[in-house]
Amino acid sequence: MGTCGYGPEDLLITYLHASVIISPVAKRKSKKQKKQSMISRQVGNLLLLSSVLLFFILFYPIISVYLFPPKVIDIQNLPNNYISVPKIHAQAPLNFNVDPFNETEYQKVLKGGVAHAKNTSLPGEKGSMFIFAHSSGNPIEISNYNTIFLKLGELQKNDEIQIKKDNKIYTYKVTEKKVVWPNEVKYLKEEKDQLILQTCWPIGTSLKRLLIFASPEK
Repeated sequence: MGTCGYGPEDLLITYLHASVIISPVAKRKSKKQKKQSMISRQVGNLLLLSSVLLFFILFYPIISVYLFPPKVIDIQNLPNNYISVPKIHAQAPLNFNVDPFNETEYQKVLKGGVAHAKNTSLPGEKGSMFIFAHSSGNPIEISNYNTIFLKLGELQKNDEIQIKKDNKIYTYKVTEKKVVWPNEVKYLKEEKDQLILQTCWPIGTSLKRLLIFASPEK
């Protein structure tokens, strides 16, 4: 072997020497990476759990309608100016003569019940009576009342709707339902003896309107 060349034994010594230097560094890096990975997983799990918890808190009034529907009280035992839709467990105060074109006015009313549109018929009168309410709303402001028409779309022909006014009970039977655009207000002007319930559709949007038509029971 020449004095300037490497023999097999020299390569082996060099390899072993490098291994002694590199090995501890690699181990340190491996431990650090494992620790970072574990922290990342824990943070991810915490964020996921927080998101699920926040979702449940915000949307509990909606979830509860399906999981824990309120008990239906006989309308005879409810106060005056009340509406009851037994099939969907919907019962709420009914506020009369609310301007349907004054958003400030009706939004305030809908936080505590449902609204009867001003200049439409009253119970027992001839013509169309128009009642509207929320199916959902701003999650921060959601309550049992402003999700009162959440399940309105489940109503079918002959389902009952009851209204109590001046200690008298008025009963209506569902005849049909329609989904229309917000500017289709011709139904408010119909001279037909009927009750119309309205809410936003699809649920959680204001894209269209769901209308439930019902005739007074004679």
